[in-house]
Amino acid sequence: MQINIDDTIAALASAAGSAARGVIRLSGSGVQTSLQNIFTPDDNTRWNAATRAQRHLGVLQLRDFRTPLQAAVYLWPNARSYTGQPSAELHLPGSPPLLEAALGEIYAHGARPAHPGEFTMRAFLAGRIDLVQAEAVLGVIDADDQPQLKTALSQLAGGVSGRVDAVRSDLLNLLADLEAGLDFVEDDIEFVSRDELLTRIETARDTMALLLSQASSRMLSTGRRRVVIAGLPNAGKSMLFNTLIGRDAALVSDSRGTTRDYLSADCDWNGTAINLIDTAGWEKANDELTAEAQERRRTQLEQADLVLWCVPANLEIGEQVDDRRSRQELNDTRCPLLEVRTKIDLANTHATDNEFEVSAASGTGLANLIVAAAAELSRDRAEGQELVGTTAARCRESLENTIGALERAHAAAAGGEGEEIIAIDLHESLEHLGQILGTVYTDDILDRIFSRFCIGK
Repeated sequence: MQINIDDTIAALASAAGSAARGVIRLSGSGVQTSLQNIFTPDDNTRWNAATRAQRHLGVLQLRDFRTPLQAAVYLWPNARSYTGQPSAELHLPGSPPLLEAALGEIYAHGARPAHPGEFTMRAFLAGRIDLVQAEAVLGVIDADDQPQLKTALSQLAGGVSGRVDAVRSDLLNLLADLEAGLDFVEDDIEFVSRDELLTRIETARDTMALLLSQASSRMLSTGRRRVVIAGLPNAGKSMLFNTLIGRDAALVSDSRGTTRDYLSADCDWNGTAINLIDTAGWEKANDELTAEAQERRRTQLEQADLVLWCVPANLEIGEQVDDRRSRQELNDTRCPLLEVRTKIDLANTHATDNEFEVSAASGTGLANLIVAAAAELSRDRAEGQELVGTTAARCRESLENTIGALERAHAAAAGGEGEEIIAIDLHESLEHLGQILGTVYTDDILDRIFSRFCIGK
């Protein structure tokens, strides 16, 4: 995509369709020229003399509309805008025909239609944000639930960028010390000790390894939290699944082993996007079909963000032993688990601190279960997720290469190699860190990132 960043661009920035207000965004040196043909400010002197961000009230007059309309322009006449260029937002009634007519006249007077993501690209190229923050803008737009939005906003605020930039700055200083030592090698002057060198490389490597771990886990995510219903055969899993999704998707029977494959359905739990999965009962495989069902259940559990372990209230004593043993096998995988006491309409029981009593038949306890599960998922994501999906996908290889270069530098330093060998690996790690932040980029990388944006962002 060939883009001239000196052009004045314009696009609809508000959502499509009718609304109380619509917003047209412009950026470029000709912003005021493109607007003044359709917008007459109430204070023309103030409009022409503007040197800082201001709101200008006035009248909008379009050729296809006989009646003048009250409108407002939020004007940034200098480089202190989101894009680093003179920018403006035209706020007017959100009628689609009116917005289309206003855009048409703006295009007729010097502006051109913006490409997808071009406003954010200009912000990046102007140094207003780095590439990680630019991707966070898309993360905010695409967020399906509150945890995803929180992650994207944290990344946009510079949480990830700050950590990566801190590592990069320290490595730059470390490299400067090493190369200064090379200039004074004959004078036996040491600018940084080997112990300090090893410690700083280890710190950088560990920070990047944590980000890589988060990027790898984020790559496995579909954007929805995976909640797996598990338990012994005939534990009420399928009826709970049907009730939670609001339809009869799973076959329900009093016979053991009715579910032979897993079923999945999407739902929303208090603002958290869920992929709910019903699995085969936990039992020994006595035939090929059961073995296949157990293997598929195991695969789903490995990818689960949370397991709802179902224990029927009418469980017999012999089955209670099997339940404890099976649950211990699951605990060994360290998968987050909520124990759910099902079929409480069939027996009189009292829940422990780790159990939720529910009846899929009557709906008893389901609201409390949903609240607890959503809270557990939100807490888990808030604690462990710092990267939006697009950043995780783009940066994974760069993170791996950064870590590889740092490990080679560490091995060279620990093995007594010369500073010039260590410096080569540090230079390589800095190049990969630059690709993450966008200090090193190509047109192809920018195309891949910003083409995914909607127009007007």
